[in-house]
Amino acid sequence: MTTRIQRSRLLAAGVVAASVSLVLTGCSSSKNDGGGAPNASATVNEVKADPKLAALVPDDVKSAGKLVVGADASYAPDEFKDDSGKIIGMDVDLANAIAAKLGLKAEVQDSGFTAIIPGIQSNKFQLGMSSFTDNKEREQIVDMVTYFNSGSAVAVKKGNPEKIDPKDLCGKKVAVQTGTTQADEIKDTRDPDCAKAGKPGVQNGGDKFDLQTDVTNAVVSGRDQAMMADSQVVDYAIKQSGGQLEKVGETYGVAPYGVALAKGSKLSPAIQGAVQSLIDDGTYKQILTKWGVEAGALDKSVVNGAA
Repeated sequence: MTTRIQRSRLLAAGVVAASVSLVLTGCSSSKNDGGGAPNASATVNEVKADPKLAALVPDDVKSAGKLVVGADASYAPDEFKDDSGKIIGMDVDLANAIAAKLGLKAEVQDSGFTAIIPGIQSNKFQLGMSSFTDNKEREQIVDMVTYFNSGSAVAVKKGNPEKIDPKDLCGKKVAVQTGTTQADEIKDTRDPDCAKAGKPGVQNGGDKFDLQTDVTNAVVSGRDQAMMADSQVVDYAIKQSGGQLEKVGETYGVAPYGVALAKGSKLSPAIQGAVQSLIDDGTYKQILTKWGVEAGALDKSVVNGAA
């Protein structure tokens, strides 16, 4: 599935932390077709508990008083770390608002992306909010409460010096995050299509990284020719690249994100109800606008809504 970045009014660290900080500098005026400019200091209405929704929370969760949420904090603007190391982003704000609706607190813990669903299955986390695309494969092992629409996109170095065609990545060096929709796309769709056309597949089945920050840096540094990620993550990386990256082609494969919960969890109706309540009272739109991703807003949240 997918990522993003920022500074000053926008933010200060996130995707640009660590290895990328020396390469991604300044702000770009690149167009973000996923929404407006992020403003991490924007205020959001205080969320108060809804007694009817709180009554849906299982007793063990209610007694703990919190939701433990797994998130891979390398995926700005959805989930990433600011300069102080605090985890912030769209998913973090939504997790806090969902918990507040249910009379709980959210405890967001940084986790490797591929470790989040196993962590839910082992009861380490109650929720996974880390830009998970809701698809039929994931619905076999977890419940997914839809809350956002995102597609996939391809980015390259500014000016596309290697003339990368986003529809034909056969034989190219393409960076992706391990375990994402885009990594699966290379394996399940891109490489088979290349083989049918008598062409070599994407080199090494994609250059896979555990962190989205490293995916972005691989293109900026010239290690790879292109990157694939969620559309708003690509838009955000472009904004923060100081003019070093650009999007090629259009956003494609739009699908909902889902809050991941244990399969058959009694908590799923409460989470779905909280998301829908946040949509209805306008808090949801405020959070998305704060992070510049309001174009992905949903009108209705459902449990297991993969097409």
